[in-house]
Amino acid sequence: MEVSHKINKVQIRNLQLEDYTQLSQSFTRVYSDGSDVFWTREQIGKLIDIFPEGQIVAVVDEMIVGCALSIIVDYDMVKNDHTYAKVTGDETFCTHNPNGNILYGIEVFVHPDYRGLRLARRMYDYRKELCETLNLKAIMFGGRIPNYYKYAADMRPKEYIQRVKLKEIYDPVLTFQLSNDFHVRKVMTNYLPNDEESRHYATLLQWDNIYYTPPTTDFVAAKTTVRVGLVQWQMRSYNTIDDVFEQVEFFVDAVSDYKSDFILFPEYFNAPMMAKYNHLGESQAIRELAKYTEEIRDRFINLAISYNINIITGSMPLVRDGSLYNVGFLCRRDGSVETYEKVHITPDEAKSWGLSGGNMVQTFETDCARIGVLICYDVEFPELSRIMADQGMQILFVPFMTDTQNGYSRVRVCAQARAIENECFVVIAGSVGNLPRVHNMDIQYAQSAVFTPCDFAFPTDGKRAEATPNTEMILVSDVDLDLLNELHTYGSVRNLKDRRHDLYELKTKRR
Repeated sequence: MEVSHKINKVQIRNLQLEDYTQLSQSFTRVYSDGSDVFWTREQIGKLIDIFPEGQIVAVVDEMIVGCALSIIVDYDMVKNDHTYAKVTGDETFCTHNPNGNILYGIEVFVHPDYRGLRLARRMYDYRKELCETLNLKAIMFGGRIPNYYKYAADMRPKEYIQRVKLKEIYDPVLTFQLSNDFHVRKVMTNYLPNDEESRHYATLLQWDNIYYTPPTTDFVAAKTTVRVGLVQWQMRSYNTIDDVFEQVEFFVDAVSDYKSDFILFPEYFNAPMMAKYNHLGESQAIRELAKYTEEIRDRFINLAISYNINIITGSMPLVRDGSLYNVGFLCRRDGSVETYEKVHITPDEAKSWGLSGGNMVQTFETDCARIGVLICYDVEFPELSRIMADQGMQILFVPFMTDTQNGYSRVRVCAQARAIENECFVVIAGSVGNLPRVHNMDIQYAQSAVFTPCDFAFPTDGKRAEATPNTEMILVSDVDLDLLNELHTYGSVRNLKDRRHDLYELKTKRR
């Protein structure tokens, strides 16, 4: 830090016209090199008049030592090559558009005697907060590359920018902008006609507002907080499908009373209905159970509409083209339905029932989040959820059924890992109790839960909510999707962003 005397107070505040005398003295000293950048009282007055909140000063002990000026423009005006003169209307600021979507920076300076206090960073933080408050798409501006003249004979601007990014070269402007989360959108020519140091090049810099919401004609804004309900289902004897759905509707009713957006049922929640087929072999009994699947789906669709809730139906057997699959349904509250399948079959499922693995790996758009569903064993294979993360998954639902704590621990630990590595929420729900009259379904162990990534905005241990182990109950919890957006950009670690795509890749094969 270059300031030698004691500092008592540092402040960032809005620029006032009466500040002009102090401001002009700072400008005069900073630009004593003969540069043509100098703001008149009329120009400053115009900026304050048209966009007062966009003009700020840095004040140290009542002395103005820094300034940041900005206007609002439309993205189409600045997304490609442009000049400083064009974007500022030859410094008349007639280009300012209160209905635009870009906060455009036209000036930032800090007096040389006060550099080292991170005043520029404070002013940039103010701009970012203003951008979010005004719901603007991004901050953009043209940035000089004043050290480029030292390397211009040996490299093009693209190589120079890359080497600055790698910290092999220091540039006082670009290095600072990159450290403040701006990225280089493109290289522009003749942005500032007298900028000999940059050899007439400039970088078009951009900081994206992750909270930006495009204008909409919808009367209801998109949800950012989503409420999920989990059913920790007690296995018990049922004589008919009506008996099963008496219990199902009880849970749907209870969870919807809490205004939940989703309800998740466990894997094979309808297994008690196999009791009537216990005299058959195991593979025959589950195929008899599969005959109810279409009716179960249709009943769930009606409940989703009636109770205004998105239902993830757990899973159940389905015979298709002679093969047996483990499938479930996303029944949206608007009446639409989607199917998901268990891709990986456990050795016991293959041996006892002759199940086949499905081929679907996809995410689903809903009215409040993009979701994925993995049935039990599938969550132990990280490739599936990573593919879903690449498709924008925000919440991963995992219906499961485990008989021992060993099996449950595999599902639980892997589910928590999926939340961290894919920067998403993971919701798991299982069954408890026992079915003495159903072969291969003797006893159940479960503790349903909602898991999160592990960072400052989330629970320290990554556990948002947990049910009581081995007890029939519902668990209702809220998850904040905005926290995921923040994590993707500003997280302590960024597992999705930091992947080495130059070294490895993950993709599905066409089937």
